[in-house]
Amino acid sequence: MPLFGNTFSPKKTPPRKCASLSNLHLLDRSTHEIELGLEYGSPTMNLAGQSLKFENGQWMAESGSYTGERREMQRLRKRNQQLEEENNLLRLKVDILLDMLSETTAESHLMEKELEELKSHSRRKK
Repeated sequence: MPLFGNTFSPKKTPPRKCASLSNLHLLDRSTHEIELGLEYGSPTMNLAGQSLKFENGQWMAESGSYTGERREMQRLRKRNQQLEEENNLLRLKVDILLDMLSETTAESHLMEKELEELKSHSRRKK
C-alpha cells in the first residue's frame, strides 16, 4: 500500500478540437485561385540594382540595360551547344577509326599466319 497514494496517475487529455469545417482543401488549384485570389506573378528579385524575373525555368533580367548581356549569354549558349555537337561527332569518328584499325590489324595477323603456314608447308614438300 503506497504511503502517499498512487504515484502514477496521468492526467486526462483534453478532447481534440474538430477539424476545419472548410472544404477549400478539397478544391483543385484553379478553384483555389478563383476563390482565394491566389494569382501570383512570376517570382522577381532585385540583386545589386538589377531586377531579375523567373521565366521558363531561368532568371532573366527585366531592365532593358542588360539586353546586351542577355544576347551575349544566348550567343555563348548557342556556341556551347555547337561545340558539344562537334565534340560528339568527333568522338564518333574516333570510335569508327579505332574499329577500322582493329579490323585491319586482325586481318593482317590472319594473313601473316596463313603466309607462315604456306611457307612451312612448302618447306616440307622440298
